[in-house]
Amino acid sequence: MKELLTGNEALARGVIDAGVHFASAYPGTPSSEILKNIALDDRLVAEWAPNEKVAMESAIGASIAGGRAFASMKHVGLNVAADPFMTYAYMGVHGGFVFVSADDPGQHSSQNEQDNRNFAKFGKVAMLEPSDSQECYDMIREAYELSEELNTIVMVRSTTRISHAKSLVETRDRKEVEIKPMWDRATNMKHFGSAPSSSKPNRRLLDARQGEMLAAAEKSPFNFVEDHGSDIGIVTSGAAYNYVKEVFGDKANILKLGFTCPLPIEKIREFAGTVKKLYVVEELDPYMEEQIKAAGIECIGKEVIPAVDELNPGIIAKALLGQEHKGVQIDPKDLIPRPPTMCAGCPHRSFFYALGKRKDCYISNDIGCYTLGGYEPLFCLDSGICMGSATAVGHGVAKVLAQSGEKKRVVAVMGDSTFFATGMNGLENSLYNGSNLITVVLDNRITAMTGHQENPGSGFTAQGEVSHMVSVEDVARAFGCEQIRTINPHDQEATNAALDWAFDLNEPCVIISRYPCALKKYTEADLEEFGPLDRRFTVNQDVCIGCKKCTRTGCPAIIFQTDIKKSSIDQNQCLGCSLCSQVCPVKAIHAVGEPCLGKETQKK
Repeated sequence: MKELLTGNEALARGVIDAGVHFASAYPGTPSSEILKNIALDDRLVAEWAPNEKVAMESAIGASIAGGRAFASMKHVGLNVAADPFMTYAYMGVHGGFVFVSADDPGQHSSQNEQDNRNFAKFGKVAMLEPSDSQECYDMIREAYELSEELNTIVMVRSTTRISHAKSLVETRDRKEVEIKPMWDRATNMKHFGSAPSSSKPNRRLLDARQGEMLAAAEKSPFNFVEDHGSDIGIVTSGAAYNYVKEVFGDKANILKLGFTCPLPIEKIREFAGTVKKLYVVEELDPYMEEQIKAAGIECIGKEVIPAVDELNPGIIAKALLGQEHKGVQIDPKDLIPRPPTMCAGCPHRSFFYALGKRKDCYISNDIGCYTLGGYEPLFCLDSGICMGSATAVGHGVAKVLAQSGEKKRVVAVMGDSTFFATGMNGLENSLYNGSNLITVVLDNRITAMTGHQENPGSGFTAQGEVSHMVSVEDVARAFGCEQIRTINPHDQEATNAALDWAFDLNEPCVIISRYPCALKKYTEADLEEFGPLDRRFTVNQDVCIGCKKCTRTGCPAIIFQTDIKKSSIDQNQCLGCSLCSQVCPVKAIHAVGEPCLGKETQKK
C-alpha cells in the first residue's frame, strides 16, 4: 500500500512496522512529529520524556530488557543525551536500538546548525541517512536488523527538509518481534556495567565491531551508483542528493550514500576511478570529504560548496556549473519586514509587558516561545543560551554582579516544559549555592513552540492517558524555596504586585505565571481553573486618543490606522486576554458587548 507521508510520519511508521516495543522522545523541531505519530498506535509504548537524556536512557533500558527500542530528538537534544549515548555505544545492545537525530541546517528553529553525523563517528556507531520518505521508512526497518546483527546502536540522521517534505511511501505489514529473555545479573554486569572492569573490555569490543560495520556499509543497498556515462562524479547523501539530482539530472555520475558511518571508502575509491573529476556534495561539515581525502582520494568539496547554512539547487548549480538556477523570484521590496512575535492572547506577552518596565534587572531567558519576548517592543532578554539554561546562567550572572557591587537583580525566565526538562536543576543549584535569583516559570500548560506535546505538568501522557500532574510549585518547594507566588499574567495589577514583591526580597524566589497557551485546546481542568475563552475586545474610536500605548504590547491583533490615527482590533485574532484594555490610559478598549468606560474625546 502506498501513502503520501512526511519524512517524520514515515519514520514513525517504520518504527511501528519494525516491531518496536518502546519509544521515547522529547519534542524539538524538526523531530517532534515522529513520536506524536508513533503514539497513535497502541501496539507499543510511546512516551514523552522530560528531556532527551531521559528519553535516551529509557530506550536503553528497554533495549537491555530485550525489547526493540527507539528514541528521537532534534540535533541539540543529542548534546543533552550524549552521556548515555556514548556509554551505551561501548556496551552493544540486547534488543535492537535505533534513534533519530533530526538536524536543522539553516537554523530554521534552532540556536545552532551542528552536524550530528560527527556524533556517529565519535561514538563509533552505525549511521543511515535517508533522502526521502520512502528511505525514512525502509532505513528504520533495516536499522533494527543491523543493530541486532552488528550489536550496535544505529543512528538515523534526518534533516529539516527530509523531516517535513512529503513523498509516496510503500509500507509493509508490522513485523512482530518477540522480546528477548533478560540476561542474568553476571552477564548484565559484564555487558552493561560501566565500571572500568566492564567498560575497558567493552572499549576493545567496540573497535572490534568496526570491521563488521564497515563490511556492511560496503555492501549496503542504501549505497548505490547512478552511472550516466559522465566524466563528472558526485558523492552525496541525505537531502543534498535531491538537490544534486535537480541540478544535474542524468548529466553526472552519482554515488548516493545512505549508510554513511562507517563510510564505505572502497566503494568510493572504486567510483572515483570511473570519473575524471570527483565532487563531494554534503550539507554542513565536510564529514565525508575529510575521510575521502584522508584515504588519498582526490576530490573537491568545501572549496566550492558552503559549509554554512542549508544547501539548495541554486547554490550547487552556481558552485559546480557556474550557472544561475532560479526558483521562485520575489522582489525584496514586496516583502514587509516583520519581527517574530508571540500569538495574539499569549500569556507570556502579558507577563513580559510588566517585566519590561523593570530597567534595574538582567533577564536570563530560555529557548521556547518566551524567547520572542526579547524582540521589540517588549525587549525582555539579555541572554538565551539553550533549553533549561535560564536558572543556571542567571545564577552565574547573579554571583558575578554581587562581586562587582552591581545592584541589578537577575530574573531567570523559562517555560513549564523546559523547567521540567533541565531548568529545575538550575533552580536547585541557585538555592543550594545561594544566589539572589528571581526564577519565573511561564506555565502555559503545554509544550507550545514544538506543537503542543504533553509534559509532566500537563496531566496527560503521549498516548492520551490521564496521568499524575507534576506541580511546579511543589517541585520548587521540595527544593527548599520558601518564597513562591502563582499569578494569572493577564491580570496586570497582580503581575506587577508579584514583581514588586520579588524585587523587594533579598532571597531566592519563584513566580509561576500560569495561564494556558492561546492556541491550546482547553481540557476540562483548564476550563474549571481558567474559564472559557469567550470574549473579544474592541476600540471605541471616539474615545481613542491615538497614543499607541496598546500597540506597545506587540499584540498582532491590534492595528493602528495611520489615516485616522486610531487603533482598532482584528476580531479574527483577538482572544480576549484583556492586556490592551488594561494598558489603555483613556479606557477606550473594552470587551465586545460591554460598555466603554472611557469618556469621548472632544470633537473639533
